[in-house]
Amino acid sequence: MSTIHWTENDAPQSARWHSENAAPLPQRTVVADDRTKANDAYRHACEGTALLWRGDFHNARHLLQAMGRRIDRKPPRPSTSPRERFHQHRRRSSHRARVLGKLLVLLDDDYTLALRRAPDVRQACLEAYGPPQGRIAVSLRELLGVIGAHQWRLKGIDVPALGTRIHPHYGVFAPVRDEYVDLVAHAPLPPSTRHSLATSTAFDLGTGTGVLAAVLARRGIQYVVATDISPRALTCAKENVHRLALTGRIEVSGPDLFPQGRADLVVCNPPWLPARPTGPVEQGVYDPDSSMLRSFLAGLSDHLRPGGEGWLILSDLAEHLGLRTRQQLLDAVQAAQLRVMDKIDTKPRHPRSKDATDPLHTARNAETTSLWRLAPAP
Repeated sequence: MSTIHWTENDAPQSARWHSENAAPLPQRTVVADDRTKANDAYRHACEGTALLWRGDFHNARHLLQAMGRRIDRKPPRPSTSPRERFHQHRRRSSHRARVLGKLLVLLDDDYTLALRRAPDVRQACLEAYGPPQGRIAVSLRELLGVIGAHQWRLKGIDVPALGTRIHPHYGVFAPVRDEYVDLVAHAPLPPSTRHSLATSTAFDLGTGTGVLAAVLARRGIQYVVATDISPRALTCAKENVHRLALTGRIEVSGPDLFPQGRADLVVCNPPWLPARPTGPVEQGVYDPDSSMLRSFLAGLSDHLRPGGEGWLILSDLAEHLGLRTRQQLLDAVQAAQLRVMDKIDTKPRHPRSKDATDPLHTARNAETTSLWRLAPAP
């Protein structure tokens, strides 16, 4: 167990160190409060020293913003290619997370945040971290993410294709992009399911919140098996399935990618970018070496019923960023002895695709999300 140590009121103190992104233990920790200047806090953080905040909660948020502005003052180096821009963006994001992650707060052994004007974060932390095990020190930046995730979990996210809301959990990729859900909601079902919906079966691989499994069930698929490797995702999907009164139609299982047996339809929406995630939330975006994509393609034929299809929902953002070529994707499909029956495209509607200040704007603006209908090659 990692422990941070500091001195407060001339007395040595300690607390367990907790980081969802597996950030290393701070080299040194000092106390900071409302008197701490942003320049001093930024300098300490850049040097690897953590600042344990003991002042007003809202002032801590202001300090975090001020530190962020100091990071942004240094413009990025000119880059010559989309791939270089992507890797530069990732490095800058990592540096930002590392520096801002040095502003810490202390959670008591029941997750109470004992700061002036602090919100009650106990339920949010219980949902994200599980039962408390003594007082812990966490970065304020992480805690703000935990609080935001709790609000999403309470309010849910409207999913027009379902006509209701899906409630994401902390660390589970939220269905904030309607376009990929709409593809699954409107693509023509395989002939085998259209002829016998009463006995139709589908697999939803990497289900996350369970949103695509719910869409398939609402479309009339009689039995859907939703899988995920993440315990958080499995819990989240089960709760959403129960909330939607689909427990008799959807089975949530894990941690294997494919369940036992065969299905008329196998759907997979893998992370779209072949890069390494730095934390649990990024696991819904980054797929190192396209491993989940390749596993889906390699195992698809062995899990399809005669006449069945596999639906691969994939953005071409990786292609626009120079991280994967279209030919590499087609070669992987061919190597798995699959054929492309059809491809249904849609353009992004999310705000970042229109944000000209985003360093990856050109690639995002050109992005297309596709549903690839795949079947075993003859």
